Amino acid sequence: MAVAWLADFAAERLVRRKKLRSAATVWSSLEKRCRRPFRITLIIVAILIALPYAGQGGTLVLVGRHVLVLALIAAVLWLLIQLSGVFEDITVARFDIGISDNRRARKIRTQVVLLRRITIATLVVVAVATAFITIPSARSVGASFLVSAGVLSVVVGLAAQTTLGNLLAGLQILLTDPIRIDDVVVVNGEWGRIDEITLTYVVVRTWDNRRLILPISWFTTNVFQNWTRHEARVIGSIVLHVDFSVPVEELRAEMYRFVRESPLWDGQDWVLQVVDTTPSTMVVRGLVSSADAPSNWDLCCEVRENLLMFVQARYPDALPKVRADVVESARPLHFPSTDRARGFGRDDRSTAEQELGQ
Repeated sequence: MAVAWLADFAAERLVRRKKLRSAATVWSSLEKRCRRPFRITLIIVAILIALPYAGQGGTLVLVGRHVLVLALIAAVLWLLIQLSGVFEDITVARFDIGISDNRRARKIRTQVVLLRRITIATLVVVAVATAFITIPSARSVGASFLVSAGVLSVVVGLAAQTTLGNLLAGLQILLTDPIRIDDVVVVNGEWGRIDEITLTYVVVRTWDNRRLILPISWFTTNVFQNWTRHEARVIGSIVLHVDFSVPVEELRAEMYRFVRESPLWDGQDWVLQVVDTTPSTMVVRGLVSSADAPSNWDLCCEVRENLLMFVQARYPDALPKVRADVVESARPLHFPSTDRARGFGRDDRSTAEQELGQ
């Protein structure tokens, strides 16, 4: 145990020295994730190596040795899981998704996250099977657990078709790459970003910070929109309903002036067109592009607000209005002779004519 502590102390000093001299993420991640499982693994290995030299042992020593073997399997499993986390940290640090053109970074990060989850599941299965093999009475169970994985998968598949379907859908998404972390998507009419991808479900963060939890198989069996499938750049639309008298050319010039001065515009696409008409208005649509979806959302809101203020200030009569024809003259009223029988006298009829005439 003393040798194990010295080896752990030397390894920890080495990692800390590397961490101070280098800005690489690997050293800080190793210190953060692997310090405890590495120390426990070294201690268990040291005890197992020294145990045969402790003299003749009885049943208690054999039981203790077997417990240490099981603890060593658990410690090695813990260490390997933490090492997979170190690999994920290195990938996350190398491929930053905070930049504008982050398509490749989002793709690699999504693949690394899914691969790590698959690796952890595989390591747990192997560790459990290895633990069974170390028990003489259950050795056949452990061997069968590894050899007959195909039969077990069929049995489990019949009992949990939905879960296995989600697992297969996760592998399909890993290979075909239809969605990535931080992708901008529209699912069931909700606009949001892919916040998390697991082997069984996907978390979509909406624009108002709600979380939509969807089975991962939903993305392989339903239609959805992915705005950043090939690039992070996004084109947004602004729709206005204005009167037919609005000068479209001046409105177009005002929009170009505004987007040209806006830092949210990427300097590539913009257009303003009359795309439709209604019985009382014409529909004007503007398109603007930005480097990413949040910038484009803000730019569309600012352009819409600026165009409305421009119309209000320069052409207030061009705002949408309801037209109606006013009849200036009306035919004289005629009361039939039956009015007297209904209780209308001459004085009453003349008073009604005067009121209606006014």
